[in-house]
Amino acid sequence: MKEKGKKNKWKIVGFSFLGILLLVIAGVGYGYYQLQPDNHFTSVPVVNSGNNEQQVNKSVEIKEPVFNLLLIGSDERKGQKIGHSDSMMLVHVDLTKHKYDAISIPRDTRVHLDGYGYTKITSVQYIMQATKGAKKGIEAAVNAVGELTGVPINYYVETNYGGFQAMVDAVGGIDMNVPFDVKLTHPWYKENKNKVISAGTHTLDGKMVAEVVHERYSLKSGEYGRQKLQEEALKGIAKKALSPSNINNLPSLVKSIPNFVIASNMSTSDMLSLGLAAKDFEPNTQLEYHQIPGVGKRMYDDILKANNYQLVIDQDKIKDLISTHF
Repeated sequence: MKEKGKKNKWKIVGFSFLGILLLVIAGVGYGYYQLQPDNHFTSVPVVNSGNNEQQVNKSVEIKEPVFNLLLIGSDERKGQKIGHSDSMMLVHVDLTKHKYDAISIPRDTRVHLDGYGYTKITSVQYIMQATKGAKKGIEAAVNAVGELTGVPINYYVETNYGGFQAMVDAVGGIDMNVPFDVKLTHPWYKENKNKVISAGTHTLDGKMVAEVVHERYSLKSGEYGRQKLQEEALKGIAKKALSPSNINNLPSLVKSIPNFVIASNMSTSDMLSLGLAAKDFEPNTQLEYHQIPGVGKRMYDDILKANNYQLVIDQDKIKDLISTHF
């Protein structure tokens, strides 16, 4: 995990927002009565209760289809069984108002992991997967976000760069606006080392889109620049996935969900119902992003047994965001 200096960092989770886009695709065209959100989301699970008194691993009844969804983007590669939570976004879903509030959780956020000590939130899933298995790893990541924000978490969806690549390829590639030149200094595929994608609109396949949204080290604005690239990729995916030319491909896209999602507690019917509610999703009016400021410091990591870059976030800012939007 390479350090980027002592400065505030935020990270809007781009490729992990694939989860919502995936659900949109899955739900289009499935208008069954039982999948109508008001009929389907009458109760939701509680994976982590945040700071309230709800019991975990239980289902709770809800009066309206309103719940919290954690999207995780793992750096797990093909053939691996463990990975870091490289990107995390907590989304407050209000299907009554058709509104989504999303808070990005910076990967370098300093947290306390019971039994291990202080470390980065990105390491929580990795260490628990390595010691206790995949399910315990994802649950630990969910718990870390719940404890950090104080928000009950009902659902989670995890993907990785391979899933992101498969998603783009499933819709036949996308037209992506690249707002500035991007030099691929840390590509997933060695043949793309130092390749430059010039500013402008490009038709890209899944492999190249995954490369572009992964880059940050060559960008003048670092993480903020990567965030812009991820946003542009998502716009391209949404536009292509919901285009008339892809309507006939929806059944095959639904069947390929396992290629995109590596872990989730959402059932197929959950995904279809959420997709049905979000089929007319308009990010410019229905989605509001929120970023959490913090101070970057070199601090001792109890897991790595060494100092590294960590982000100490503003707790007052989190409380304000949660009270206003969740």
